[in-house]
Amino acid sequence: MSEIIIDHELVANSTSVEKAEFYKKTYAHVAGAFLVFLVLEGLFLNIGFMRDLAVQMTQGMSWLIVLGLFMLATTQAEKMVARATSINKQYLGLFIYVLAEAIIFVPLMMVAMAYLGTAVLMQAMILTIALFAGLSAVVLITKKDFSFMRSIITVGSIIALGLIVAGIIFGFDLGLWFSGAMVLLAAGSILYQTSNMIYRYSNDQYVLASLGLFASFMLLLWYIIQIFLSRD
Repeated sequence: MSEIIIDHELVANSTSVEKAEFYKKTYAHVAGAFLVFLVLEGLFLNIGFMRDLAVQMTQGMSWLIVLGLFMLATTQAEKMVARATSINKQYLGLFIYVLAEAIIFVPLMMVAMAYLGTAVLMQAMILTIALFAGLSAVVLITKKDFSFMRSIITVGSIIALGLIVAGIIFGFDLGLWFSGAMVLLAAGSILYQTSNMIYRYSNDQYVLASLGLFASFMLLLWYIIQIFLSRD
């Protein structure tokens, strides 16, 4: 039988020890999700079928279909984690999200490996981790509530998605400035998600909290890699 989660006390109302334990669990799950992502990515990049599929994913209007399927998969994964009453179903939802990220990253990783090489790609990942840690530290130290950024992030995401779709349809490159703007959007999302971890979640929602942080981390990683590619 699956373990049922019954603790619904808000983290903000918990003791210092309970808060520290919740933060530890959340960031451990973010790190674990990233490690699973790296393992899956390594497997996919060494499977001929996945490499061929990645090439087809980026041809013509196929990328629009891929983006649509990715959004559908991630939405369902988020709902599964948010609504599940058992820890096993929450982990399943988190894994589905990580799997979707690993698949959509294959084309970008293939290009990055070809043009940047492993060493530079590692630099991009280290920079992403450093920025993620720094932004999280800002919220954890200052205890500032960044919930006001929700509307900004929502509007920015809609505009960004519209530009991406227009770029695919009309065949124009969004360029370095767009990648820079998306890095700022991802940074805002990290601040927002970290703030949520402190003020919006209960002690049993560390998997859900880690999903939000992981999603923001992966968005940041995507566009940092794009910036590294742009300068090559």
